[in-house]
Amino acid sequence: MNSDAVEEIRASFDQLSDETLRSRLKELADHDLFDLYSLLDDDESVRMFLHLDLEQKVDLVSNISEPEQERLIRQLPIDNIRTIFEEMDPDDLVDVIQAVSPEARSAVWNELSAEAKQETQFLLRFDEDDAAGLMTPRYLAVRPDVTVGQTIQFIRRNGVDVETVYYIYVVDQLKRLIGVTSLRDLLFTDDGTMVTDMMVREVVSVRDDMDQEEAAHILDANDLIALPVVDGFDRLLGIITFDDVIDVIREEHTEDVYKMGAMEGSADRYIDASVWKLVRKRIPWLTVLLIAGTITTNVLDLFQPLILGATFLILFVPVITQTGGNSGTQSSTLMIRGLATGEIRFRDIGLVIAKELVVGLIMGLTLGVVIVVRGVFLPPGIEFMSAIAVGASLVFVVLFSSLVGGIAPLLIHKMGLDPTVMAGPLMATIIDVAGLTIYFQIARIILRL
Repeated sequence: MNSDAVEEIRASFDQLSDETLRSRLKELADHDLFDLYSLLDDDESVRMFLHLDLEQKVDLVSNISEPEQERLIRQLPIDNIRTIFEEMDPDDLVDVIQAVSPEARSAVWNELSAEAKQETQFLLRFDEDDAAGLMTPRYLAVRPDVTVGQTIQFIRRNGVDVETVYYIYVVDQLKRLIGVTSLRDLLFTDDGTMVTDMMVREVVSVRDDMDQEEAAHILDANDLIALPVVDGFDRLLGIITFDDVIDVIREEHTEDVYKMGAMEGSADRYIDASVWKLVRKRIPWLTVLLIAGTITTNVLDLFQPLILGATFLILFVPVITQTGGNSGTQSSTLMIRGLATGEIRFRDIGLVIAKELVVGLIMGLTLGVVIVVRGVFLPPGIEFMSAIAVGASLVFVVLFSSLVGGIAPLLIHKMGLDPTVMAGPLMATIIDVAGLTIYFQIARIILRL
């Protein structure tokens, strides 16, 4: 990011002439343009927008937040709106139409050409959360009975208007997807070869009603630039391109981070969310965790006679709970990542248990020795057997936490639920309760109280 250039333009924005501003904006990369736009007030941002070239305008409208899209539509001259929306990719245009208010939607619709309206109406038939909600109807497709030379000529005539020319799909007379080839293969194949003789017949595709996150993972797992979308009769409807998949994966990651932080999953930007929406995201899980956390008070009450006889034990409660929680979170994070990438499956649960037993034991013994040394030689200083009680307890707490953190996501995923919910504070709360119980029980046995 060229932050110096962005700050320089922002600081002198009002003093720049139109010609100078236009020249400076052309020098900025897309992400720097987005940063500059976010720093300007309403009037300045409109002035900036009007001095962008057409390609920059299209990229900016496609990437800014929904409230900013609507504000721009309301403030821009009609001619600008028409030019921008005619240039936008159909799938991006549909995203804008679905995001803005009915009034702004009407303003957009009235400025579209007949061809753009037809493409938009076609895409609006599909649910925005399904695979078809990501696709563009602009792709290249040929019949199997044409030659390579004819196909290359077809690409030259029509390639400028499509999303990508790397893949050329092969369809029959009913538009059913029967094969695919690439521009690279076409260029290195004799012009007289029939497409049916050189196409790949096993095509990776997705149904139009598949969840878009699942479609995104299929494209990513197969290292594809684009993914064809078909209906129930295998008729080719459109393609999903990699740039759209990146947005889906980013939104999914954002939702997972929220869930791991015990918040309702949402990909909304923090800046755009209202105070009430932020409260609604946070308060339900905080209430659940508060109630669950009070169980630790019951554990402390249960072992009150032990605590009164060995008051030093209460000093190490934070160490026990935090170390146990951290161990469990580390294990669960590895499992959730493995499940997301397909590296780990439920059938691997035996291997996971074996590994976490060994890893948990090694980590527990290491941390146990550390806490014994720290307890004996550093303030407040406790007796050797008391330190042994704390250290031994920590070994079993870390071992237990590692096992729970490794197994729980697999079990939750097997039940068809979202393991990210278990990976954050809820997992820590469960481990806190169990860890304290283990801590006090082992201390009671070693200290014979």
